[in-house]
Amino acid sequence: MNRNVLLIEPNYKNKYPPIGLMKISTYYKMLGDKVTFFKGNLNELVLNDIYEEIIKKLYQINQEIMWEKYKTNIIYYLKSGDKYDISQDIFLNDDIVDILKYYRKYFYNKDYFKYNKKWDIICITTLFTFYWKITIETINFAKLLCKDICNVKVGGIAASLLPDKIEEETGIKPIISVLNKPGMLGDDNDLIVDTLPLDYSILHEIEYEYPASNAFYGYMTRGCVNKCSFCAVPKLEPEYIGYIPINEAIKDTMVMYGDKKDLLLLDNNILASKNFNQIIDDIKSIGFYRGSKSIEENQYELAMKNLQLGINDKGYIRYIVKLYHILLKSYKTEVIQTVYNMLYDKNLLKYDTAKKENIIEIHNEVRPYFEMYYKKKKSKERIVDFNQGIDARLITENNMIKLSEIPIKPVRIAFDSWSMKDIYENAVRTAVRAGHKNLSNYILYNYNDTPIELYQRLELNVKLCEELNANIYSFPMKYHPIQDEKYFKNRDYLGKHWNRKFIRAIQAILNSTKGKVGKGSSFFYKAFGRTIDEYEKLLYMPETLIIYRLFYEQNGITDEWWKKFSTLKEEDKECVKKIIEKNNFTDINIISHNQAILDVLSYYLIKRSDVV
Repeated sequence: MNRNVLLIEPNYKNKYPPIGLMKISTYYKMLGDKVTFFKGNLNELVLNDIYEEIIKKLYQINQEIMWEKYKTNIIYYLKSGDKYDISQDIFLNDDIVDILKYYRKYFYNKDYFKYNKKWDIICITTLFTFYWKITIETINFAKLLCKDICNVKVGGIAASLLPDKIEEETGIKPIISVLNKPGMLGDDNDLIVDTLPLDYSILHEIEYEYPASNAFYGYMTRGCVNKCSFCAVPKLEPEYIGYIPINEAIKDTMVMYGDKKDLLLLDNNILASKNFNQIIDDIKSIGFYRGSKSIEENQYELAMKNLQLGINDKGYIRYIVKLYHILLKSYKTEVIQTVYNMLYDKNLLKYDTAKKENIIEIHNEVRPYFEMYYKKKKSKERIVDFNQGIDARLITENNMIKLSEIPIKPVRIAFDSWSMKDIYENAVRTAVRAGHKNLSNYILYNYNDTPIELYQRLELNVKLCEELNANIYSFPMKYHPIQDEKYFKNRDYLGKHWNRKFIRAIQAILNSTKGKVGKGSSFFYKAFGRTIDEYEKLLYMPETLIIYRLFYEQNGITDEWWKKFSTLKEEDKECVKKIIEKNNFTDINIISHNQAILDVLSYYLIKRSDVV
């Protein structure tokens, strides 16, 4: 079909790459379309497209100059215009001046929204609804870049949860749920996007680096048999599918993109599957068995192979330039000088000036250096991660023993409420008996729980660590009603037993623990308090005193605050608690005229910048 297809992930931070877009990329490439992936400031996308048009015209005027060397200057001129004298950095004549002025005006007047639109199809993924503003801005910007607004396609989590709101603010009717039927992208064919292998090559097209990049991604089940009131899965994946074979897709991925160290599965309830044993056997058959190791393949050879095949020139030119710099840093200067000179002479030290033919030309000369570099790589343990966790209610001796046949690390078990205490504790003990000593759990708070119940769940894990000689890392996760009409655009929701100060206190404590609570009772009791009373004291403590605990304890400020707080008359204490719980301390003199209360509230005005 040879259409220009643009895939966009809004410019928010996230750990995992957009699996849906990676499958969509495979889909459109199978149809013969040209696919581009973008994540970043969309103005930069426009500037790059305009720059490419300028370069074509500049080469028509003068082919002796390598115009790509001046990309930074040209783009800066487009953005700043007459404020920047480009003549000091680039060869100019009247024709060149006319071209630059024309495109400067073209960009300034936003004529790219009116003329020569480049994209036939634009697909945009969405994540959580608290990224609402940037998501809506991205969709509305993308609409202006597409030849036909009907070919702007929006999908993903936020689009599936709040399709009416997306349509209301953008005019685009989203695609809801998973692309698990033919024709969902509007083409007349039998391809099912959700079953296609992922196109890992598009990740090389962008500067953004996903933290979890050296892994295969996938699902071996879909949906969940539970219908938890706080969970969006029933709406995102309403049908439970108990088995999705991924072996062939992983093997195809290995051939094209090389092996990956880890396997990250995003199943929402793997233990509910009647095919659980088959799933574990499938995972083992692709090389992820207990004790298995991985040695990083020669990434340069893989990238060169795909570049020569023309699989994704833009992505692999960028990636190979990145590998050049990794190589240069790995050798002593005198050894690598020859390679550096070659790269410099062929303009291969920067992505902007790197050309495919030059990369291929010096391939055989730099190849031995990469071979030596990758021979030094040591093997690393493989990891399988059921990232969404497994269901404590379905854990048994048998399935935990079966699970121990693969290198799962950690075993993630949700602990959503204190009412699940006995079930959760039994699940942990069962898992440890089967040999799983590395565990992790998501601890939901700010839902129907109380702050004390959060403390109890965290403390239970610390005690289980010591008793069972296991490592259990708890990740408290603040509940956010991402489908709620009132709160879906922000993170302001407060559970019925919570208030703004308690939420901020927990976040301040977790700031010191880097968001997780692990093994070690002394550390836990220092961070959260040795008793419930001490914990409640922390909840009311001024935020800066929590974050810089040691500093303010040593200089006596914490004791000073607590003495004034705890010696208040009961009626004054109840009054000051209500003020503190709102976590708003502006104009405290208006809030109260009681000097004892004002003395206590003055500590809440201490800022982080006050710490010397």
